[in-house]
Amino acid sequence: MDVTDATAVAVAIAEAESVYGPVDAIVNNAGVMLLGEVAHQPTEEWDRMLDVNVRGLLNGVGTVLPGMIRRRRGTIVNVSSVAGRKGYPNHTVYVGTKFAVHAMSENLRAEVARHGVRVTTIAPGVVETELLSHTTDEVIKSDYQAYKESTDALSAEDVAAAIQYAYEAPQRVCIREIVLAATAQDA
Repeated sequence: MDVTDATAVAVAIAEAESVYGPVDAIVNNAGVMLLGEVAHQPTEEWDRMLDVNVRGLLNGVGTVLPGMIRRRRGTIVNVSSVAGRKGYPNHTVYVGTKFAVHAMSENLRAEVARHGVRVTTIAPGVVETELLSHTTDEVIKSDYQAYKESTDALSAEDVAAAIQYAYEAPQRVCIREIVLAATAQDA
């Protein structure tokens, strides 16, 4: 499913609900990381990051939120990044999308708290995933890979455990944000 296609998201969620029942939680984790210097980065890469990292998240939220509000319960987990809290060289547009995730999550939480819906932001540091493969600048990719190897990067399972922890809290408890990184990650 393409998270940038609101209709496709709605169809996929409707299909899942027909099998499993109403959505109790959504984890908005789709993302792309196209690192580059803004002066040299193709604008198509900016568009792709904004479409997937921001619009894709909104498509998921927009599809499940009305039902959660009606049922007066639900959990929305938005996966951001430590890059949504501070800047990094060659990350300008990516950082912007992740700051947007943080900001939207904070505002959404304020909007839906009175309806019994929780919003959690998960902000991992360097994670061993395929995200870096999206970057087209080979020098930036090589430098980032070297840094990643020096940190003993988080695993996807580490991030999943944080999500599970937030979700398993009683519905009346909202774990608002979890920031996690490898112990050796210095920034």
